[in-house]
Amino acid sequence: MTHVCLTFDFDALAIWVSTFKQTTASPLSRGEFGAQVGLPRVLELLRRKSIRATFFVPAHTAVSFPERVQKILEDGHEIGSHGYCHESPVTLVDGEEVRLLTASIEKMQKVLGSAFRPVGYRSPAWDLSSQSIAILQEQGYLYDSSLMGGDFEPYRPRRGDRIDEHGFELGAESSLVELPVSWELDDYPYFHFSSRPLNQGLRSTDEVRALWQAEFDYCHQHVRNGVFTLTNHPEIIGRGPRIAMLEELIDHLGSKPGVTFSTCSDAAQTWREAHPESRQ
Repeated sequence: MTHVCLTFDFDALAIWVSTFKQTTASPLSRGEFGAQVGLPRVLELLRRKSIRATFFVPAHTAVSFPERVQKILEDGHEIGSHGYCHESPVTLVDGEEVRLLTASIEKMQKVLGSAFRPVGYRSPAWDLSSQSIAILQEQGYLYDSSLMGGDFEPYRPRRGDRIDEHGFELGAESSLVELPVSWELDDYPYFHFSSRPLNQGLRSTDEVRALWQAEFDYCHQHVRNGVFTLTNHPEIIGRGPRIAMLEELIDHLGSKPGVTFSTCSDAAQTWREAHPESRQ
């Protein structure tokens, strides 16, 4: 069995406002493209293929484009936490990480209802503070999807690792499930062009499809009960030729025996149930 988790980081304008600190008309319009053009194309593709996916959404995006985010939920997809305004936890001090994580959920609930409660988290820019895993565990999250300590096999992320110039000491395993990510399976480095910060991007769809397909084929052939996690962004993958490429890739993945398209929460829950002996 291979679980395929199609994930989409719906950053919209938040990444430009916070991470890139570019608030002029042109860069912001790229985020708007993600909301107004890219996301509808992604949702339409998932509907046609009868696939449930996971969308990681900053609170800033939810209140900026409430109807778009509501549509994600209405279509049966999972929504995970992705920060307040795409801020990196590494930059936060003195309780800010807990405060912003809590505030982001409260803001999301204004759009999605008071019953909304994410069980998964993905850090903006895929980086965690020394306290992030402990905070997520304390707040009852099921899984994180920000780390790269594996490729196709989930694992338990640790709390309290210690590292300095003398060595590395492992901390205790948390109760969370880690669904590992990788830059190799992200549309950003391949396609996103920017001059500040510099990212060349603009690779051909044929090249990227071949790279992603090779990663999946290895997972399917060599990893028992593997989880193949692909990360895309509506403003990037949503351009016409790229969404067509994603459809071709989906058709390849779905043609293999024993493949299930899963939300991240379903894949994490399945793995946790199969690994009850792991330390908590």
